[in-house]
Amino acid sequence: MQKPAPIISPDTVFSVSDASALLKGVVETAFATIKIRGELSQITRASSGHMYMTIKDSGAAISAIIWRGTPISFRLDEGMEVIATGHMTTYPARSNYQLIINSLEMAGVGAILQMLEARKQKLAAEGLFDTSRKKPLPALPRRIGVVTSPTGAAFQDIQNRLRERFPVTVVLYPATVQGESAATEVARGIEYFNRMQNVDVIIVARGGGSLEDLLPFSEEIVVRAAAASKIPLISGVGHEPDWMLIDYAADVRAPTPTGAAEMVVPTKLAISTELENAWHRLAGGFLTRLDNARTRIESINIKSPKQMVMEHAQRLDDIGRTINVMIGTKITSAKQQMMSAATFPITMQNRRASLNQAISHMGQMLNSLSYKNVLSRGYAIVRDGSGNIISRAENAPHPATIEFADGVINL
Repeated sequence: MQKPAPIISPDTVFSVSDASALLKGVVETAFATIKIRGELSQITRASSGHMYMTIKDSGAAISAIIWRGTPISFRLDEGMEVIATGHMTTYPARSNYQLIINSLEMAGVGAILQMLEARKQKLAAEGLFDTSRKKPLPALPRRIGVVTSPTGAAFQDIQNRLRERFPVTVVLYPATVQGESAATEVARGIEYFNRMQNVDVIIVARGGGSLEDLLPFSEEIVVRAAAASKIPLISGVGHEPDWMLIDYAADVRAPTPTGAAEMVVPTKLAISTELENAWHRLAGGFLTRLDNARTRIESINIKSPKQMVMEHAQRLDDIGRTINVMIGTKITSAKQQMMSAATFPITMQNRRASLNQAISHMGQMLNSLSYKNVLSRGYAIVRDGSGNIISRAENAPHPATIEFADGVINL
């Protein structure tokens, strides 16, 4: 850049305050408006609401200030590349210069998309986009809550489409949909309806715009409010190609605000057709059940009282015959038992005679096997002093005893 010509005489002597004031005037005049591209660092928000930061590149750094109330449509993070528009000034107390930022934008769509993708992955890892969290929309809601700008085209489009399809009660929560406060106001609107529980479904809507304009609907505070909503929520932000992070957290994503209105209520014709179909199904089912009942009634044979008495008498006769057979069987069995008891003494006498005969026979066998019979035929038994039988002459003891059939002698 060309070096400007000197504006003061080299012989002029200034006080410190005068020199600082002169320098401040020169800087503010020369840089009344300037755009600077760089990377944010050392971001600090003071209790007053002002934000202090540094914009830097590889070769230099400039202090910057965003006064409280300056609209910023996205959250500032360390390392974010931005284009800052403002004016240069000096701060005499510290003898430095600084940039007063009037507006701030991300440096290119690529940087915005990169930031959104990183935020999307973070929130997805927390489960805020899980399909299991999605809630079904009510079939025919009576009250619909809308979070959007009351003066925007989106709200008018929603109202017009609802009137065309099926008029319902619409409750508006007014919120700015662009700028620094937009995300906070949209989140508060979602939280308001959930706290009051005064609607059946919520629509968060905004018309089309640039990617930068739609950024509030990708702020974490909005995404978390949508994911935490207990009331079914439809996101109708931008146009068909526009995907904000709220679209992933909402229960249903509509391509436009008008599309959201079409999703939330059916048309009068559709409801009329469905009611007619339901009536036909109900009438057909009733007629079928009526025919089945008529058939069952016709199949019933009503008997005369006389016939019913005769049938009961027949059943009594059958029961009487069965009882007679059972009693006869019992009597026959008892007679047989009595006859058996009458022949019992004879049976016992025969059994006793048989036992006596068996005992006599056994006595005869015992006598025939006794060694006494052998001794009566001329044999004798020789025993030693201990009573042991001696069977050989060489073992003849002394003293000894000899047993004959008629007695015993001692030797």
